[in-house]
Formats: sequence, C-alpha cells, structure tokens
Amino acid sequence: MDLLADIIGMAGTSLVVGAFFLLQLNKVSPKGLMYNLMNLIGALFLLFSLCINFNLASFVIEVFWIAASVIGLVQYRKNKNALQAA
Repeated sequence: MDLLADIIGMAGTSLVVGAFFLLQLNKVSPKGLMYNLMNLIGALFLLFSLCINFNLASFVIEVFWIAASVIGLVQYRKNKNALQAA
C-alpha cells in the first residue's frame, strides 16, 4: 500500500507542479477549467498519499489547496453561466 500511495502522491505532485508550469508559460488561465482541475485532482491525490504516509503540515496545505481549487471551479462555473445568459 505504501508504494501505491507514493505513486498516487507523485502523480498528484506532477499535476500541481504541471499546472503551475503551464500557468507560467501562459498555456492555461488561472481562472480556467484546466488549471483548477489539475490543482484539485493533484491535491486530492496528494491528500490520499498523506493519509497513508501522514505529515500534518503537508495535509493542511493540501486541504487549503483543495478549497482554493473548488473556489476557482465555482467561479469558473459562475462566469461561464453569466456568459451564456448574456
């Protein structure tokens, strides 16, 4: 189970870091769907990994990362609906 948690955790790290690199390269928008989904899924993968190999500081930051990603997705949805209504 430790190996699986490490693999999932590394996938999560790749998603979060990949999203940041794409943002820096202007390939994604910080308010876009792809950026926020990559961050959310990455943070969830990391949180799963942390449930197996617990680290409080990392656990707390992932909870906040998930919250920020959910806020970004809610804002994306609101903006998309507002544009469709216009």
